[in-house]
Amino acid sequence: MKGFLHQLFDYNFYCNKKLIAQCDALEEFPEHSTKLFSHILNAHHIWNQRILGKPSEYQVWQIHQKDKWGDIHYENQRATFEIITNADDFTKRIDYENSEGRTYANDLKDILFHIVNHSTHHRGQILTDFRTNGIEPEALDYIFYKR
Repeated sequence: MKGFLHQLFDYNFYCNKKLIAQCDALEEFPEHSTKLFSHILNAHHIWNQRILGKPSEYQVWQIHQKDKWGDIHYENQRATFEIITNADDFTKRIDYENSEGRTYANDLKDILFHIVNHSTHHRGQILTDFRTNGIEPEALDYIFYKR
């Protein structure tokens, strides 16, 4: 399980790095994409903090400047790899409050999978936004990562 989760998060890291690099190469990029990518970073951070039982430093829809994306992304990845490496039970229930203050509990493995799936979902929206704005996006499919 650890190896598979490390691989999923390595894929997630790879995709986000490619997206950051593509945005860095553009003089302008869509505002909606900035909002979505900031949300990806925020959600990953928030879930890490929930797992660790710590307060979040970011709000769900907080906007980050492009020059901060790499640092936030790296810290998210580092924290998640530490969580995975130190976990001894991926069925452990994690109690947390959502952004509306409601209490829930989910297995650690389900939360970790959710982080990657959530990021993939919003990266797809970003790539669609790029195309709508005349920008040809990088291919970020999992199979391309595995080739």
